[in-house]
Amino acid sequence: MASLIAGQLTPIGDHAWRVLARNPGMMTGPGTNSYLFGKDSLTVIDPGPEDQEHLQALLQAAHTLGKPIDQVLVTHTHRDHSPGALALVAATGARCLGPSVPDDGLQDESWQSDRLLGEGDRVDCGGVALQVIETPGHVGNHLCYLSDDGLLFTGDHLIQGSTVVIAPPSGSMQAYFASLRKLQQRGITMMAPGHGDVISDPEETLSHTLAHRQKREDKVLDALSGDPQTLGVLVKAVYDDVPEFLHGVAQLSLQAHLIKLGEDGKAEEADQGWHRT
Repeated sequence: MASLIAGQLTPIGDHAWRVLARNPGMMTGPGTNSYLFGKDSLTVIDPGPEDQEHLQALLQAAHTLGKPIDQVLVTHTHRDHSPGALALVAATGARCLGPSVPDDGLQDESWQSDRLLGEGDRVDCGGVALQVIETPGHVGNHLCYLSDDGLLFTGDHLIQGSTVVIAPPSGSMQAYFASLRKLQQRGITMMAPGHGDVISDPEETLSHTLAHRQKREDKVLDALSGDPQTLGVLVKAVYDDVPEFLHGVAQLSLQAHLIKLGEDGKAEEADQGWHRT
């Protein structure tokens, strides 16, 4: 595993490099990974937060590689992934490509895409290409990008060393399960996540993540066997393996599991809380 050092230009594959932003934290791990991808010119994938030092690190990386930055792609528009686009565009004249912004109060409202991307679109990145795969779940507008040689830029769909938060209303556990299955058997050879180091066992990671989420869902269903339960009570039973200081964040994914169980006809919400049907 390569060291994750903020600002350092790290090669991760053919025509692909990582620059780690300086925003470590509980929700971002070591920080947000920005990627530079391209043969004759560079596309920056997830320019990260608005941060002058990170901007300079990306510009220096392009100078070191001797290639111009002419595009910015984002996997989604959470505020640790896309706000850096504004200053990068101002410095380079690059155009922006990616999704539209959901109206859930959790997004980077400064993001504006010159070209909206959707399932199956191909993006030329200076002589090499990326295919767009729609992967809603973590958030409704999430996209992954797959290179022709099997490198998948996963954003927050899959991250290294942890599971991602699914926060309704834009986040959907039903969609997340479907998006994970969608990536199986796609010829993915390596994953470049939004947080953490590269993932070298993509099929195993997909299977493990699906199994982990299913196990958590089964635990939710077991906890609903008696009287109706509130989120505050349920989180202690369902996430008893998670430190209590994380239970506030865990409640978001718990709610997403409950909504999915409701959609599957296995649970419903009443005045006193959630219960099995």
